[in-house]
Amino acid sequence: MSLIPIYVVGGYLLILLVLGVACSRFFRGTSTDFFVASRSIGPFVLLMSVFGTTMTAFALVGSTGRSYASGIGTYGLMASWSGLIHSAVFFSVGIKLWAVGKRYGYVTQCQYFRDRFESPGIGYVLFPILVILVVPYLLIGVLGSGAVVAAISKGMFPQIFADGGGAVPAWLTGAVICMVVLVYVFLSGVRGAAWANTFQTLVFMFTGLVAFVLIANALGGLSAASEAVRVNAPTKLAREGEIGRVQFMSYCFIPLSVGMFPHLFQNWLTARSAKTFRLTVAVHPLFIMIVWVPCILIGIWAAGIPLGLPVEKQNAVLGVVVQRLLSNPWLTGLLTAGILAAIMSSLDSQFMCIGTMFTNDIVTHLAGEDQLTDRQKLWIGRTFVVGIVAVTYVLSLLGTRHIFTLAVWCFSGFSALFPAVFAAVYWRRATRLGVYSAIIVTAIVWLAFFHASGYGGEYLLLTDQLDGDGLMPVAVMFAACAVTLVVVSLLTSPPSSQTLARFFPDPPTPTL
Repeated sequence: MSLIPIYVVGGYLLILLVLGVACSRFFRGTSTDFFVASRSIGPFVLLMSVFGTTMTAFALVGSTGRSYASGIGTYGLMASWSGLIHSAVFFSVGIKLWAVGKRYGYVTQCQYFRDRFESPGIGYVLFPILVILVVPYLLIGVLGSGAVVAAISKGMFPQIFADGGGAVPAWLTGAVICMVVLVYVFLSGVRGAAWANTFQTLVFMFTGLVAFVLIANALGGLSAASEAVRVNAPTKLAREGEIGRVQFMSYCFIPLSVGMFPHLFQNWLTARSAKTFRLTVAVHPLFIMIVWVPCILIGIWAAGIPLGLPVEKQNAVLGVVVQRLLSNPWLTGLLTAGILAAIMSSLDSQFMCIGTMFTNDIVTHLAGEDQLTDRQKLWIGRTFVVGIVAVTYVLSLLGTRHIFTLAVWCFSGFSALFPAVFAAVYWRRATRLGVYSAIIVTAIVWLAFFHASGYGGEYLLLTDQLDGDGLMPVAVMFAACAVTLVVVSLLTSPPSSQTLARFFPDPPTPTL
């Protein structure tokens, strides 16, 4: 088999390394520039970095595999809800957090929560929970890249990788991807991630559309591809497919996760001004449609070919479709590079956010703001980024899960915490003990459900009462957080008038 796809992918990764080195020439050498790009990012780069950060292997590899297994209802599960809810959260929460972050010099969520609720200790509770939820998100990217490259390289290296059918093994792909991302993040921090995300978002959006057109043509056109699904897998075209109505409706809670993503919080703080958010709020829903519709249709068409892949192998669907239907190795390589671009555009921001939180919320907070030089903070951040990359890679070797399902568990945890950040921004009566209780209760409920699912498997509630349909656990977790927060806050003393004056100023914070 031709090795051209691997060469194209290698060339793409080399371009990213060159871009990272070039971006490092603009690095100002300060911790503020490393963590929030000196708050100087403009509208277009903010749009691309925010969108690229939210579109990981979950959106491309995961949605294609899930639609292959469950049908067209997959679009309604995430894309339709996300298109509306993401922008609403950016507008209602993101811009307010940017304003207060700029006013008081915050670079992490924990810093904000500590001051907002007059509690230095709240960061020690929130930090490990956020890290535990981000790590599965990181694994999604590493697992997705391994699955795609293994699928397109099958049979290329029969002597070197005989045990894996001649395909590049996932452990090798994961190592290369982690190293490339680490290089440009290490050199220039969040500015390098923003520049790389801009380039990678353009790449994966363009290649995604190209893949959609070429795969449709290979199947005889849109009508022929859809007809094959109607004949061979008609349930995939049903409105819900194999997805129940209650499950579908309870998915609306999942997109609220963007309000608590620590990597998005960090991206928001890089904005130059409040007006920088305009483009992101307006265009983000359109971009979601451009990416999700082709991926989901490709997954549905794959069910009508059929590929012969069992549902358990759904992570490999996109890579297998590209390999089987596109005979041109150059195109195969280009489209694979596009898939990796989507994956890597999230990994870099997530690696950065964990390094930023560890440096500012743990080390600096324990040592004292004045006890560390700016250069020491910079190198602590870099060192921890290296450490979290290594831990993520090792965890990726321990086993695999369906990318879509693992992502949903990750998003569910962040979504369940959304009442805490929303109350912090809008409810003056929210108290320290209320938020403490809400965070702890949410963590306990999430862990209980995650354990019941087999640590990342499909899990629905009330399936017996709903004739096989089920309620997503996130709905219960969200309710547990909100009720706990409200009840405990009303039973405890409100924040001081000085704190309320700081966070609910007159005139109001800037808007679009």
